[in-house]
Amino acid sequence: MLLSNMTDSAEAAGVILSVDFSSPEDYFIFIFHILFATSTVLVAGTVVIGISATRALRLQNRFIFMLNTSICDTLVGFSVYYLGLFDVQERNPFRDWTYSVLRDLLGVNILTFLFAQFDRYFAVCYPFVYSRFITRQVVIGINVYCWLYNVVHLLLRNLLPVSKATQLYVFGIIFFQLIVLTKVIMTIKLYVVAKYQLQREPPGPERESKKESLRIIIFVVISFLVLWCPSFVNIAIKYFTGAGLTFRNDATNIFVTMARFNALCTPSVYIWGSPALREATVRTVWGRVCPRCRTK
Repeated sequence: MLLSNMTDSAEAAGVILSVDFSSPEDYFIFIFHILFATSTVLVAGTVVIGISATRALRLQNRFIFMLNTSICDTLVGFSVYYLGLFDVQERNPFRDWTYSVLRDLLGVNILTFLFAQFDRYFAVCYPFVYSRFITRQVVIGINVYCWLYNVVHLLLRNLLPVSKATQLYVFGIIFFQLIVLTKVIMTIKLYVVAKYQLQREPPGPERESKKESLRIIIFVVISFLVLWCPSFVNIAIKYFTGAGLTFRNDATNIFVTMARFNALCTPSVYIWGSPALREATVRTVWGRVCPRCRTK
């Protein structure tokens, strides 16, 4: 069936697609979101299964943070099937929105990345204090908090009067600014630690593990900042000056698409940067789907 016919059928059923297929760009946008959503679910879902099915990874704090962000990334991938393929606007003026539930999934990763940076910093710079106080239960509690904070924030925005909800949203933007600034500072500190402090440690598996974890978190945060900043700047300009770029819906919003691209980029960096995670994903997922992919 032609995509234009699909549009007519969708409108007749009361559901409008994100594009009307009146130009080649419409076909590209629609196909792109299908491929993007599928790739994100496959890659992030693979990381979730690989870590969940491997006890040696679950016992390490850094992989708990990876698991949390990958669960969120998998849900973001599924959300793109709706937000990217249908005429949805999750920002004012709202249209067929999900009360910001799907949009706020990205907020879970924002907090998780921040706590993961502090985790790696204390693990490398203060190993004795870290091993004594930052237990697995503490890390799990921190990851649960990332979800609870966003859930409570979302409920308040939807239940409070519009004026109070707007104030809360502006507070969220300011809070996000502080998080971004903290991320930049922590990224610089982690880079300095990775380049200079680890060089003074004797060679061995522990040093390589620390170096690997720092490299991953630095790459993840840099990609996050690069992909998120355009959307954040545009939102800030719109709310504080009334200017900024507007788009027909979320599917055609290039800034929103860039921000969501973190959901594919982050688990890809995890797999690229961690040989142990690569081995786990091959053993638990891809080795079963394709026996030839299984390592010998």
